[in-house]
Amino acid sequence: MSTFKFAVEPNIKTSLDHTFRPMALAFTNYLNHVKQTDDYEEVVIGIRRSDEEVSVFRTIVFHEDHVDAIHNNLYIERIIKTLLWLKGGYQILFQGPERLGRFVQKAFSFNQLRHFDVSFMERVYEKPFEVILLPKDAFIEEKENAKDIGRHLEGCRIGFDAGGSDRKVSAVMDGKTVFSEEVIWHPKTQSDPNYHIEGIKDSLKRAASHLPRVDAIGVSSAGVYVDNQAMVASLFIKIPDDLYQKHIKNIYIDIAKEMGNIPLEVANDGDVTALAGAMSLNANEVLGIAMGTSEAAGFVNDKGFITGWLNELAFVPLDISDDASTDEWSGDVGCGSTYFSQDAVIRLAPSAGIELDDSLSPAEKLKRVQKLAESGHEKALEIFKTIGIYLGYTLAYYHMYYHMKHVLILGRVTSGVGGELILDYAKHVLNEEFNALSETIHIQLPGEASRRVGQSIAAASLTKI
Repeated sequence: MSTFKFAVEPNIKTSLDHTFRPMALAFTNYLNHVKQTDDYEEVVIGIRRSDEEVSVFRTIVFHEDHVDAIHNNLYIERIIKTLLWLKGGYQILFQGPERLGRFVQKAFSFNQLRHFDVSFMERVYEKPFEVILLPKDAFIEEKENAKDIGRHLEGCRIGFDAGGSDRKVSAVMDGKTVFSEEVIWHPKTQSDPNYHIEGIKDSLKRAASHLPRVDAIGVSSAGVYVDNQAMVASLFIKIPDDLYQKHIKNIYIDIAKEMGNIPLEVANDGDVTALAGAMSLNANEVLGIAMGTSEAAGFVNDKGFITGWLNELAFVPLDISDDASTDEWSGDVGCGSTYFSQDAVIRLAPSAGIELDDSLSPAEKLKRVQKLAESGHEKALEIFKTIGIYLGYTLAYYHMYYHMKHVLILGRVTSGVGGELILDYAKHVLNEEFNALSETIHIQLPGEASRRVGQSIAAASLTKI
């Protein structure tokens, strides 16, 4: 159920989640009803992440005097929430109905509805967060600044991928992988910075031992990175802030210096997923989605550049049901972190009648379900079908912002038969519910080996020597 009047039950259902109400269907329905009125109002939203970077989104809402105007609030709040985590920014520029603008100002402030989002953006951009209401005759200029990194394969390189359950590293010589390794670790439970520092150094040195020299290091890491600094990262969530600032903010910079001032480039793991997809497909306009400890994403635009957007789809809403799953970190509901990750598998297991031992780690629980799926366990298979259904509907929502032509799904959740089911059911949803999109969006899985270590190989190409 949903208090949003325009929520729509999907035509393609899953027996494991009866309350799922896709954002894409709800907002399409809402906008169709708005367009049927004669006095709807235009809204322009600008999201500023620097003086040189402003993203702009345009939409329409019911006139303030319309009986359904009460639903404008949730619609605009979910749109702005999406824009913040997709594009990133510390300032909202709002142009539209005054009453709706005042709601946005209140919702996106400290101690209010979106306080987590506000404090997170302030930490990332190191500036006070604000909502500015603009008059109707103002003009919000869009300014995007994509970054040309990656695809550099000459020389001796190390690519490192820091995930929440494992760390992967590859040694690459003139484009050829000479060594790859995957090591289980548990960074999210460790409060000692040395655990992280020594783990990263261990992987990098193992890779270096397979190369005659190291010309460059590229890092794919969960979190938000600005100028190679770790601004916010769930990998280090247990580390006290004073130790974070002292040891973690410059963790990769410091390690590269210690190894001999080796040239370094650090990128969000989602961006590297997209880059890996663009490289393997030899194409642009690629959205990469990594389903692992959480949901990571990145986008390579029509020029083959990384956008510089935040791309934190783990916090982007996709389910408008009142009973949608809750993200434990942000406290928000219906967001990607619990729909496209190992947590999604674990969350759906009880509905599938699968009991998982509490003593197992999340990664071990995922492997347990994957093993059942490989053996043909019907309900285990249903879990991955459900994630595929989620994905199909959500890609239609993401397309409102990305306009992608290719989608590459990676990560440990996509390993084995489960990944094939996710792919098949996502395509099925697009074909049945969004036929026009099914002809323009091509969803793909890479090969199994690339699926698991492809990001570390792509990361090796990040740094220009």
